[in-house]
Amino acid sequence: MTKKVLVFLGHPNNEKTLCGSFADAYEEGARKAGYEVKRINLGDLKFDPILHKGYKVIQELEPDLKMAQEAWKWADHIALFYPNWFITMPALLKGFFDRVWLPGFAYHFLPGRYSGWQRLLKGRSADVIITMDANPFIERLLFGDFSNEIKNGIMGFAGISPVRVTKVGPMKGINDERHKIWQAKMKKLGSRC
Repeated sequence: MTKKVLVFLGHPNNEKTLCGSFADAYEEGARKAGYEVKRINLGDLKFDPILHKGYKVIQELEPDLKMAQEAWKWADHIALFYPNWFITMPALLKGFFDRVWLPGFAYHFLPGRYSGWQRLLKGRSADVIITMDANPFIERLLFGDFSNEIKNGIMGFAGISPVRVTKVGPMKGINDERHKIWQAKMKKLGSRC
């Protein structure tokens, strides 16, 4: 059976970005390896990213969000790409998770006050590639491990494991040679997911 890979570009800008070029390279590597691949670009999705009433009233999901949920359920492996903005993901990507990561889709709380939860997306693995303008080592020293939010708080909470995080930086002023090196690394990651 062919592995099913979802490449999800979490950058809100669909024009040419370095983050998008890495998603392209990963997708190319996965396709060349013979995997079945679907691609979603966050910037193409039409939805309200605001969870207006929290989880007290579940908002009706827009068609694009329903399609995205189906793609996440379909996939054996997810490759998520996004830029680090102020030590977190872009607001539109956070809004996507707020709207899509719902009880019955990503998790289910068990009855009882402290009974825990079922992780409904078990059996899937993920690569998370985070681009940033600064050096990842320096950012970690200054701000701690900001990837815990996506790795443990979102994906791990839903049962996705393992989640491998790759931090790419500094992107500011990256030259063509360095960009090509990173693209080759992304293509290789895609071929071995």
